Amino acid sequence: MRAAHEDRGARALPAAAWRREGDRVGTLFHELGGFAAVSRIVSDFYDRVLDRDILAPYFADVDMRRLVDHQTKFIASMLGGPASYSNEALRQIHARLNIDRAALDAMKEELAASLLAHGVSSRDVANVMADIEARAGYVITRN
Repeated sequence: MRAAHEDRGARALPAAAWRREGDRVGTLFHELGGFAAVSRIVSDFYDRVLDRDILAPYFADVDMRRLVDHQTKFIASMLGGPASYSNEALRQIHARLNIDRAALDAMKEELAASLLAHGVSSRDVANVMADIEARAGYVITRN
């Protein structure tokens, strides 16, 4: 994972997650409005994903409510929220899905579009994409 900030016992977070205002340190998660805002971003993301021929088949037999809940927590964790997913958990979750580079790239495109549509700056989107790319080896399961 990319550089992370640690503050008196706080868990490590992606560099993209942290905000500094004077002496206050916060997170992009809080700046965006917490879980409610992240949930809207994730819902928009899956609307986009399900419209993509390359991505929709991965979700044919998936409980989307449950997936949206898990993905909201994952994206929240990347933005500095109170959730955490280890690389090993990502590997286990994606192991049987036969995800290739093209599918991951399409997913990143749709997530970037959703983040931008919900007011996330292009700089922050680029940082989130870099954090996802750093975990690509745990998600891509097919060459």
